[in-house]
Amino acid sequence: MSGQMSLDGFEPKTTRLYNLFLALMPDAGAAARAQALAMSLGQAQGVAVKATRTARFHVTLFHVGNFLDEIPASTLSAVRQAAQRMAAAPFDVAFDKVGSFKGKPGRLPIVLLGAASPGLMSFQSDLDQMMKRAGLTHGEHHRQFTPHLTLFYGRSPALERPIDPITWRAQDFVLIRSVVGEGVYIEEGRWPLRPASPLPKP
Repeated sequence: MSGQMSLDGFEPKTTRLYNLFLALMPDAGAAARAQALAMSLGQAQGVAVKATRTARFHVTLFHVGNFLDEIPASTLSAVRQAAQRMAAAPFDVAFDKVGSFKGKPGRLPIVLLGAASPGLMSFQSDLDQMMKRAGLTHGEHHRQFTPHLTLFYGRSPALERPIDPITWRAQDFVLIRSVVGEGVYIEEGRWPLRPASPLPKP
C-alpha cells in the first residue's frame, strides 16, 4: 500500500493543464533547417535543444485558451466547425531573422521572425474573426498578430539578426492540444487550405 494518500483515503489526483490553439506547421525541410539553427544557437547559450523539438515547431494563429484537466467537448466541436468554414488558397511562410521576446529570467523565447506575407496575414485575420464570432475567446486577450516560430527557450536574449530564409508553403492548418509542462502535442484536427468554391453560373 502506498504511504502517500489523500485525507479521504484516495490517491491524490494528478491534474493536467491543456493549451488549445490553431497553428501552421512547417514542412519537413523547413523544420530541419529550423532545428539546425536552434541547436547552433542553443549550444552558444549552453542550452541543449533536443532533436525531438522539431515535431513541435509551429506558428500560432489563434489561442483558444487554457483548460484544467479536460477541454470541453463543446469547445472542440465549436472550433472544428468554425475551422471547416475557412476558405483560403495555400500561401508562403517565410522567416529571415532570428531574435527573442521578453520572458521569464533564464527562459526567454528565441524565435524566428520575418516580413509578414499578405497571404499569412489575411488568413490569420479571417481566422481570428471566424473564431471570435463563434465565441471562442474563453477570456483570452488576443494581441496583435506577430508571425513567429519559437525555436527554444534561452538563458539570455538573442540580438535580432538576419539568417538564410527558412520558408515553406502552407497547405493546411491544425488544431493542437498541448500538455503544458510535458512537451506533448496532440493533433485534434487538420484542414487543407483551399479557396472558396466559385458560385455556380446562372
